Amino acid sequence: MIHFLLNDKPIATSFEPRSLLLDFIRYHQNLVGTKVGCREGDCGACTVLVGTLKDNDLTYSSATSCLMPLGNADRKHIVTVEGINMTGLNGIQEAMASEGGTQCGFCTPGFVVSLAGFVLDPKPPSINRGIEHINGNICRCTGYKSIERATAKICGVLEKRNSAVPVGFAIEKGFLPGYFGGIADRLKQLPSPEQEGHFATPKFLGGGTDLYVQMPEVMQRANVRFLAKDQPAAIRQEGAKCIVSGTASVSDLINSPIFHSSFPEIFRFIKLVSSTPIRNMATIAGNFVNASPIGDLTIFFLALDAELRLTNGTTNRVVALKKFYRGYKLIEKEADEYIQSVEFNLPSPDHYFNFEKVSKRTHLDIASVNTAMLVELRDEKIQAAAISAGGVGPFPLYLEKASAYLVGKKPTSEALRMCIEVAQSEISPISDTRGSAPYKRLLLAQLINAHFMGLPQTAS
Repeated sequence: MIHFLLNDKPIATSFEPRSLLLDFIRYHQNLVGTKVGCREGDCGACTVLVGTLKDNDLTYSSATSCLMPLGNADRKHIVTVEGINMTGLNGIQEAMASEGGTQCGFCTPGFVVSLAGFVLDPKPPSINRGIEHINGNICRCTGYKSIERATAKICGVLEKRNSAVPVGFAIEKGFLPGYFGGIADRLKQLPSPEQEGHFATPKFLGGGTDLYVQMPEVMQRANVRFLAKDQPAAIRQEGAKCIVSGTASVSDLINSPIFHSSFPEIFRFIKLVSSTPIRNMATIAGNFVNASPIGDLTIFFLALDAELRLTNGTTNRVVALKKFYRGYKLIEKEADEYIQSVEFNLPSPDHYFNFEKVSKRTHLDIASVNTAMLVELRDEKIQAAAISAGGVGPFPLYLEKASAYLVGKKPTSEALRMCIEVAQSEISPISDTRGSAPYKRLLLAQLINAHFMGLPQTAS
């Protein structure tokens, strides 16, 4: 039995938890404002808000319901566009209407719901933050400028919020209906999550953002174990080590004070990784297990020499991420194992870390080539180095020879040239829809050059 709140309505259902939230909303609850679009998480027409109560703190994030299994709605507040309707237009809808932010209207519910997430965001409001909230929504009519004006109009009201609680302020200003004020207490009263039963070689499910794209029919028939039920997302520090649970999302990295402290440019890096709703859903472990040769987070963590803690619920073992990939889509994991956590040593002030990516679109796209580099620089010399690269081999690569070459060198133009030359000997790109093999070789060279641009340079 799955228990959650759908707008202002309590839901208790034994409906198939592997089915998609989008289908449950539209075809079983008749809430047709949530649209069926791409069914791949790209267009945003099916966007909903997901309210999660953790440590008495209720937070909302956007999600594409076309990729969210119903089982992941358990004990959450799911908000569709109908759930923010009021008598007359609410403040978000009024801004969209007055600024001409809608034409054919198909995408409009998704934009309105995403902007409701902006209204509920406790961070200081800004127009750029508002646009970040709608970066997963596509409109083919307006040219976006009218929607940006509507966002700015909403932002102008939010700037007067000061220290007021976001949900209370949103209700007071007519952005949201009054029932939102009681949601936290109502979520506390929902029955405790039910224990998962025994699973024989299940498919382990975190966010589902890849599995439900690649094999939607299979997933709705598969033996699924919902990891989020028994593995809460968490990021913690123990001494110099950072431990990230496998169910932590990409957005959890952005919001983590630990990551902000150790990676000052974390937002610039993660902005290159998918849209906001997908970041809110996609898990760290899912990116690793996907085994894509261009997995952005895999490349990020490879350069950090991360280790994966695998478990089958009874026994645990640790595998270095460098050793996790044995070939194209072949990983060092048994069928009954899942990634419990990823662990790595946090960079010290002597370290420099950088992540670069090139794709056909600057943002929200699959990489042609991506790469990360971590170096320890002291006494004007590179004391340690690690370079990873994606899109230039059959699986995510740790460039062992290029990394070793840099140790003991000064970061000069000659060291850069030789590092690129050594790296070229370690890769084997192929020509495909994301670029020719020579182009990918050129990209990697240019991106390694970009890594070096952030280092203090010494004379060549």
